[in-house]
Amino acid sequence: MTGSGLRATRHDSALKHATGQALYIDDMAEPPGTLHGALVLSPAASGRLRKLDLSAAATSAGVVAVLAAGDIPGRNDVAAVGQGEPLFATDRVEFAGQTLAMVVATSLDAARHAADRAVIDIEEDEAILDIETALAKKAYVQAPSTLLRGEPEQALVSAPHKLSAEFQVGGQEHFYLEGQVAFALPGEDGDMVVHSSTQHPTEVQHICARLLGCDFNRITAVVRRLGGGFGGKESNASWVAAAAALAAHKTGRPVKLRLPREIDMIATGKRHPFLYRYAVGFDEAGRVLALDAILAADAGWSLDLTPGVVARALTHTDNAYWIPHFRAVGYACKTNKQSNTAFRGFGGPQGVVIMEDALDRIARYLGRDANEIRALNFYDAGRAETPYGQMLDENHLARCWAEVKQGGDYERRRAEVDAFNRTSPILKRGLGLFPLKFGISFNLPHMNQAGALVHVYTDGSIRLNHGGTEMGQGLFVKVAQVVAEVFGVDLDRIRPSATSTAEVPNTSPTAASTGSDLNGWAAWEAANTIKKRMIAFAAEHFFASMGDIEFADGNVRISKPGSNQVVSFGELARLCWLDRVSLSATGFYKTPKIHWDAATMRGRPFFYFSFGAAMAEVAVDTLTGESRVLRADLVQDCGTSLNPAIDRGQIEGAFVQGQGWLTCEELWWDKQGKLRTSGPSTYKIPGSRDVPAVFNVTMLANAPSREATIFRSKAVGEPPLLLATAVWTALKDAIAATGDGRTAVRLDAPATPERILAALATLKA
Repeated sequence: MTGSGLRATRHDSALKHATGQALYIDDMAEPPGTLHGALVLSPAASGRLRKLDLSAAATSAGVVAVLAAGDIPGRNDVAAVGQGEPLFATDRVEFAGQTLAMVVATSLDAARHAADRAVIDIEEDEAILDIETALAKKAYVQAPSTLLRGEPEQALVSAPHKLSAEFQVGGQEHFYLEGQVAFALPGEDGDMVVHSSTQHPTEVQHICARLLGCDFNRITAVVRRLGGGFGGKESNASWVAAAAALAAHKTGRPVKLRLPREIDMIATGKRHPFLYRYAVGFDEAGRVLALDAILAADAGWSLDLTPGVVARALTHTDNAYWIPHFRAVGYACKTNKQSNTAFRGFGGPQGVVIMEDALDRIARYLGRDANEIRALNFYDAGRAETPYGQMLDENHLARCWAEVKQGGDYERRRAEVDAFNRTSPILKRGLGLFPLKFGISFNLPHMNQAGALVHVYTDGSIRLNHGGTEMGQGLFVKVAQVVAEVFGVDLDRIRPSATSTAEVPNTSPTAASTGSDLNGWAAWEAANTIKKRMIAFAAEHFFASMGDIEFADGNVRISKPGSNQVVSFGELARLCWLDRVSLSATGFYKTPKIHWDAATMRGRPFFYFSFGAAMAEVAVDTLTGESRVLRADLVQDCGTSLNPAIDRGQIEGAFVQGQGWLTCEELWWDKQGKLRTSGPSTYKIPGSRDVPAVFNVTMLANAPSREATIFRSKAVGEPPLLLATAVWTALKDAIAATGDGRTAVRLDAPATPERILAALATLKA
């Protein structure tokens, strides 16, 4: 690295974000004749659709078209994985909020007013609304999957001690600031440009083509930026875009479909809630000998991305710990709710909590410090193979653990918290620690690929395009920094352009924390191809050897015995053009080493692991159940950070989002299966006052990735979210302080005041 591109620098759109100048889809100028869409949704959770009368909607003022299943020229299926997820329901409805039809009108108000006039007759039947009922009825969207090592049954029988427990964690609404939106503009000969707020432009292209019954090359999906995604725009954005494209195809006019917050929350999937039942065997010292666990996920009504979520949960159940005998069975339970989908962490957060609960219980049973028990069970050099067969070739667990304890002054604060609790009958404090091992790569090996396109112009300016999408996480600036580093030019010479399936085809989603890993390498390959051509030309033109050519500080230095010559990067680009040297190149990257057998659940699903550790201190009011996070200390392994400023923002934001999932973000459906927490008035995301008052973030120093990641960096989008597990552990510690110290605490998440009070009551009983 020459240092010209990689440094802490602000987001490329930071000023535009702060001033409101950043353009999102709803800010785009609307061509004359633009129409607006509104959805007709099912009011019932389960039943037979006897009648859908859209005549009143069709005759409403301003309505141009009303579209239902019969108006789809291609296949009525928007499934991201598998099949059988119709855009518009036909015979049955499977959840309250399922799309039945779409109204297209000359104004948004007219479309929404007309959609409210649809007459819907549904013969309702019994809905499955919770995981327990789905398990009892064996209602699954896919067959159960098992991750197995050793002989857990026999190991549990022979273990000196055995404990069993059950608990639940809830789902989570993505609550991106920009809701689901798409803008479809029809062209000639059936061509269609679809501007979509999506994390997966290629899937938008495919789903639109599937519905319209046309080749992929007719559809161009374009994404300049998203106002947040968090996984919620990986698959859900595709059907929104497809509905807009269908309407544009039918009317021959531009159509915008944007979902108001309530409709967005009612119609789209969430993070998967999980139910856990497990047994753990251990010895006198607290070493775990066996784990036998059930992880039951609420998939909602259809498959969506549940297979990957369940697989990642199973492969993260071990978290930081060596477990010689291991069985985890994943159930994908079908319920009559929104089809749950990707969410930051993608099953990883739901996987790691089992062992954290188990180790807390073991410690209380043995009368030991839970954090000593955690460290005792860490993966180490002699115990480095995961239950699915991947070796930990790099392990920063002990280092992260030591640094967070030292930086957070654990011993002193542990004594202070205990002293406070002895003299405070109402307010109780808790201290929780959490270690992290998180795998980086898509579950499906074929998704770990990326492409990029780089143009160098004759003035030395550079245009960059790649398959990743910018959703506020700073991907564009990071990849631009990679290109600037290759050419040795200032970052402001790089112009990232909107992601487009017309420029880089067959893209993978920007998800699984792989955006910089994949697209950074693809851009490096493209830029380096051009650089090699420029070096070859310069060597010939200036009568030098290729080893004498150096790119740095916006210039190209040609060093020869007895003389040095310097030309600007732009001047060399102009000379290359005059000599007919191509200054445009594509780049491609595929992640090496990974392989996975989904049937046996064995292989190397992850290119590398990201490590971390967190310590959180909380206060709990035992009369009201209210809680507050007082302090958080985080250590996160980012390898050699591409951009420390961006990575720090990701760590802080991810932690707070994880804190919200575990403490205050509660989804609630009534007995009829209707989501009642459908807006900010009823769904509580963390606010500024929920952020820990003392919030210390450290990136692990001098820890370049051992694997050949781009400039030895590591992913940072998802792993820090899991560090918020320390908050959940701290809350249990505070609740336990009201008891004898030996009784384990069941605390379901989110740990709302009601659940904290319930845990306190159970402990007293």
